[in-house]
Amino acid sequence: MTTALDRIRGGVPAKRHNARTIAALTANPGCSRRAVLDAAGIDKPRLAERIGFPGSFGQSRFALARGNGFEAMLKADDCALLLSVLRDVLALEAPAVSYDDLGEDDDATLTARHGRTRELLAAAAGTALIDHPLLTLAVAGRQVFLEPDLIAFHASGLLHVVEIKSFAIVDGQADSAKVSAAAVQAAVYVLALRRLLADLGHDPALVSHDAVLVCPRDFSLQPTAVLVDVRKQLSTLTRQLTRLASVSDLVAALPPNLSFDTALPPADLIAALGQVEARYAPECLSACELASYCRHEAAGSTATLGRPVRDALGGVDTVEEALALAAGTRTPTEDQAEAAALLQAAARLRAEAL
Repeated sequence: MTTALDRIRGGVPAKRHNARTIAALTANPGCSRRAVLDAAGIDKPRLAERIGFPGSFGQSRFALARGNGFEAMLKADDCALLLSVLRDVLALEAPAVSYDDLGEDDDATLTARHGRTRELLAAAAGTALIDHPLLTLAVAGRQVFLEPDLIAFHASGLLHVVEIKSFAIVDGQADSAKVSAAAVQAAVYVLALRRLLADLGHDPALVSHDAVLVCPRDFSLQPTAVLVDVRKQLSTLTRQLTRLASVSDLVAALPPNLSFDTALPPADLIAALGQVEARYAPECLSACELASYCRHEAAGSTATLGRPVRDALGGVDTVEEALALAAGTRTPTEDQAEAAALLQAAARLRAEAL
């Protein structure tokens, strides 16, 4: 399958996944187009730009600077401030905590840092903090390097993934969308860490399903920490990674000359996209770089109205069909009978209300 995916990608290297891109895979697991593009390592931002639908993804420079400053403050003096927060949320009682900073390496030395991470985890005892650890995860047959913010090893034997985010927790509440995104990203690290422990011959359950989320409290930079249960995200992530690993069935059904090489003319790339089925939903706009194009492509379909509408109107693919069924000017097929009854009832209630 690797040869077929390389051919689909064209003459460019595969785009390397990270925790954010892997987390985004869970946003629309039913989309064949995304599965093929991600399995092949296609540079989706470049592809979207090439076909005239550039996305606006990523944090602002202000948000990045605030996040980097907050993390640096927490990790100063061997994580002194961060440790005080972790002691509260994880009930750390050991007076002495070992601290290892593996540093940040270039691509040429990633394997060495991963090896050092393995050594530290294999020998972990007592209470320890491992900064800049490097984990790996198989995504569509390729090994991806992942770097969580921190791993905390509890004296009781549990490992916790620590995620540092710059969005605020105000009066004990935070933006639900941002917390959800952080939970999925943490689940990527938990999964990678569990697989590393299993590879070392340890029980994967030693990695807690409760990730530690560290954020500024209220409107200051004073940190606070909460535990986030990522079991649901782990289940979804595992299913989607399994699906990517078995994407060979999707690839085998595609035309043999299909290519998403971004050196091709835009018209050829658009034609190629049309040969891989998409499953657009409005939520894609916050999770996929090709969402603007897919929205344009799906114009007039019930999918653009959201998944609840699309699912309720199963068998009714376009808005034009839905309106005709609601007005009674179109005879529904057997598959559309239930949806047609719902549409006509809604039309009647709307007319009465008006």
